[in-house]
Amino acid sequence: MPPLYDAHNHAHDDWLAPHRERLDADLRAAGLRRAVVNGTCEADWPAVAELAARFPWVYPSYGLHPWDAGNRAEGWFDRLKERLAAAPHAAVGEIGLDRWILDRARPDDPRLAGLRRAPLEEQGEVFIKQLSLAAAENRPATVHCLQAFGALEGLLRHVNTPARGFLLHAYGGPLELLGKFADYGAYFSFNGAFLEPRHAAKREVFKRVPADRLLVETDAPAMPLPADRAAFTLPPAPDGSPVNHPANLAAAYAALAELRGVPLATLAAQVEENFLRLFGP
Repeated sequence: MPPLYDAHNHAHDDWLAPHRERLDADLRAAGLRRAVVNGTCEADWPAVAELAARFPWVYPSYGLHPWDAGNRAEGWFDRLKERLAAAPHAAVGEIGLDRWILDRARPDDPRLAGLRRAPLEEQGEVFIKQLSLAAAENRPATVHCLQAFGALEGLLRHVNTPARGFLLHAYGGPLELLGKFADYGAYFSFNGAFLEPRHAAKREVFKRVPADRLLVETDAPAMPLPADRAAFTLPPAPDGSPVNHPANLAAAYAALAELRGVPLATLAAQVEENFLRLFGP
């Protein structure tokens, strides 16, 4: 198996905690070299730091997710800067914009329980603050965008981005914006969940992503692969939700190589080069 790099996951999540040692063994056996583990709010930044201290494959990333922007505490940005100062090689993320929680999410969605859903303009202010910090320190940034790609492109026209680039994780935007985002410095990570039949348009986009901007991710424990593609399984979450095993990264690599019509070894070598260019060794 070639060396693998997971551009985006949440391996610190409580859903994965009971399986930590097994996951580490599975990931090493699968050939994982590095995985960017993203904190999304102040409460989970310490868990990311703890995981990074425990497992050498963890590349820590700290940020305030748009779902959590409405509940940010006073002084959160200063504490983010302190957290990053203590980790000179950490990334900024997960940050971004999310229109889905405003327009499409159910009022009783349990994933959003207790969260104040910040308006898009407020999300944008929080996002720009963090992206500007990443740009000033030339740290890689990981950007979440859901049903707000036009708004994101509008913001990126007027702000600095890190010279090394930034990641649009699990990119689900239109093909028409691919070139513009690439011009702003974007990389695009393919997620195995895109193998579901309903995501045909996203698969078409990933046929066109420039080779030197291509990455692969799991978003584990979220975004599980179709059952017939998942080589690794975990028990469901307490609410019955499926839990994505991060070692399914190997299946995502294989599927993307097939989608783009290239040998797996060729794809893996390109992704390794791209990952190291964006995130560093």
